[in-house]
Amino acid sequence: MAEALHTRIAREIEARILARDWPPGHRIPFERELMAQHGCSRMTVNKALSALAARGLITRRRRAGSVVAQPPAETALLEIEDFSARAARAGGTYAHRVLARRTAPATAAEGERLGIARGEPLLHLTTLHETDTVPDALERRVISLATVPEAEAERFAEAPPGTWLLRHVPWSAAEHAVEAAAADAALARHLGIDVRAPCLVLERRTWNGARLVTAARIAYPGARHRLIGRYTPRA
Repeated sequence: MAEALHTRIAREIEARILARDWPPGHRIPFERELMAQHGCSRMTVNKALSALAARGLITRRRRAGSVVAQPPAETALLEIEDFSARAARAGGTYAHRVLARRTAPATAAEGERLGIARGEPLLHLTTLHETDTVPDALERRVISLATVPEAEAERFAEAPPGTWLLRHVPWSAAEHAVEAAAADAALARHLGIDVRAPCLVLERRTWNGARLVTAARIAYPGARHRLIGRYTPRA
């Protein structure tokens, strides 16, 4: 069956966005421009743009046209606030420290776990998040340098890695998993808690199309955190 024209138009625009040819804030061609380019009706173009807007890839503005949307916060399963936003709401002061970083090719085990090719370059980061100098979470993250090569030169001084990625890299899919775990000696030392104290551990992966963007494992002191999800039944 031939692909519907509005689907093809939407797919072509999505490809430009995911390839970062069109960054957040970039103006999408006006409807009349797309009509002329594809030799189609306004209704066909409107269907394509409506589908992209429904997926959060573009923002439609009356009279001003459509623009590429800012990358959304990662809320695929859980509403997880930015650390700095949570601290500000509580009247606290947020800070982060990158404790360790290294680049290395993915091992066979990492490739299998992350769904990438062995040898793909990875940036490994360990980051401590704090509010009023009290540890909030320890984050261990890998970033695919094949997908996000500019991350290798970024020092993450102004924003932690997760926030930086959300601001700079569009993603098309996310996966979250949460488990309970007892703190080992290293985690307990970083978080200022007792060894074997309960922790909430969030594992998160995001992709840009078929390409891995990042995978993170974030450990929170169980006594000081809870993760809340709100769900709406789908039609």
